[in-house]
Amino acid sequence: MSSDKMAKAEKQSKKIKRKHDVSDETVKSLKKAEVIDTSEKPKKQKTANPKKDDEENDVEEPIDQVEEEQEDGEKEQEEGQDNQLEDLPSASALSLPQTGDSLPTKFTELNLSERTLEAIKEMGFETMTEIQQRAIPPLMAGRDVLGAAKTGSGKTLAFLIPAIELLHSLKFKPRNGTGVLILSPTRELALQIWGVARQLLDKHSQTHGIVMGGANRRAEAEKLEKGVNLLVATPGRLLDHLQNTKGFVFKNLRQLVIDEADRILEIGFEDEMKQIMKILGNGERQTSLFSATQTTKVEDLARISLKPGPLYINVVPRMENATVDRLEQGYVVCEPDKRFLLLFSFLKRNLKKKIIVFLSSCNSVNYYSELLNYIDLPVLSIHGKQKQQKRTSTFFEFVNSERGILICTDVAARGLDIPEIDYVVQYDPPDDPRDYIHRVGRTARGAKAKGRSLMFLQPSEMGFLTHLKEAKVPVVEFEFPQKKIINVQSQLISQNYYLNKSAKEGYRSYINAYASHSLRSVFDVNKLDLVKIAKSFGFSTPPRVDITLGASMSRDKKVQGRRTYGSQPKQANRFKRKRDE
Repeated sequence: MSSDKMAKAEKQSKKIKRKHDVSDETVKSLKKAEVIDTSEKPKKQKTANPKKDDEENDVEEPIDQVEEEQEDGEKEQEEGQDNQLEDLPSASALSLPQTGDSLPTKFTELNLSERTLEAIKEMGFETMTEIQQRAIPPLMAGRDVLGAAKTGSGKTLAFLIPAIELLHSLKFKPRNGTGVLILSPTRELALQIWGVARQLLDKHSQTHGIVMGGANRRAEAEKLEKGVNLLVATPGRLLDHLQNTKGFVFKNLRQLVIDEADRILEIGFEDEMKQIMKILGNGERQTSLFSATQTTKVEDLARISLKPGPLYINVVPRMENATVDRLEQGYVVCEPDKRFLLLFSFLKRNLKKKIIVFLSSCNSVNYYSELLNYIDLPVLSIHGKQKQQKRTSTFFEFVNSERGILICTDVAARGLDIPEIDYVVQYDPPDDPRDYIHRVGRTARGAKAKGRSLMFLQPSEMGFLTHLKEAKVPVVEFEFPQKKIINVQSQLISQNYYLNKSAKEGYRSYINAYASHSLRSVFDVNKLDLVKIAKSFGFSTPPRVDITLGASMSRDKKVQGRRTYGSQPKQANRFKRKRDE
């Protein structure tokens, strides 16, 4: 090695060490290549939970290259200097577009590893979306990013690719613990992110895993103790492991991704997020936060999680309408006692289509799915009270099917990428226009995809159309010929004990869900025709159900805690509801 080359490498290595505060293992590797002098540079490492003697546990060193180099032979020793410099996470690893330069359009234009490029190619991706073009370069350069991007924009790849490249460049091993942490609001979305991460990591040696509520906690803890380099998690279960799993090594965390931040906060994880941020600390980690909407709470979370001066990327298009033009949206006005008969007739006519039906409560989903399957109209169901294994298997069964019907609560309304949905049916209207937009967002996804949405409204609920108009959601009235409505429900409930019991639970949960609507000026529980509502559940007369017994305030707290759309002053708690989504 020439003296000029050594001097240049020494200068570059010192610059990188000052910028990234590398560990002793990296210093030893660079010293072996004879490019820096470490005699006066003591070990320095910021951690979220520092121990008294870091040297006692080498599992906490994020970079370990010495052992590999000792086995690589003379050729790698001669090129050791260049290899070490390339392995460090430096801003020079990727050239950011200068002012006036066009953004990269293809993944091959980025300075990605061959393994990542091969995985991307096998996944069928070649051209980047806007969020990928604008977010991947700064994330790979180490910037904190606050991104405004809607579901379906391609942001999953936008944050996963830089994260995996970081793990690759640092040569993370299982004993180094978790280097990348991705937080997701729901189990289904977490599973989807993990599935994409598994594909991208297929050619890499780094480990990956997922922790979420409803899964086997002991199995999760055992895997965390063995070392999970890239971890996808839901907030509640992650906080549990941070507090109680002793072998969980997270002090080497280098990148934190918070996906669907607005949804995480909206469903009540604000306290958990604050505790997670406190445990993780600031340290040297890079953070990216993605949200479809920028609320006050999202801004507060960004303040405590991101470094000062993050890069803000907004790829939410300014459209004349809040929903895509390729989506045909309509509603049908129907008396309560005819609602199920209309739903059944509609589904029967569209058995070759792929349809999602949204209901307001878990018990309603249970009842209607049992009833439809009982009368030989096959449907799948997902709701928050199911065991996680059941939810997961059902979700992937529906994703992989070419046609079928999925009945669900809003647990599936956001973030999930289910291909080729023909119809979104809102049997129970949503809480507000934002929820409507998230629901219909399951169809017409992609550049050329088309879809249809159908919403059921009772005559007393027509005021909801005004709120949709204010939110720039265009809907038109559909008509359904009465003679085509099939009556199949008349005798089933009285003859089948289990259906009768399920119908009562569904009826009760529907009333409670209706009472908890934030738009109470439109969805007024006192205006419901209970006789007709009971008929929609198969009862000739309303069942004797005390809807105030055993109910909790959790739903009211949830409604009170969120930023409601056009919400009205809170009424007396005549009707209370268990948390049932």
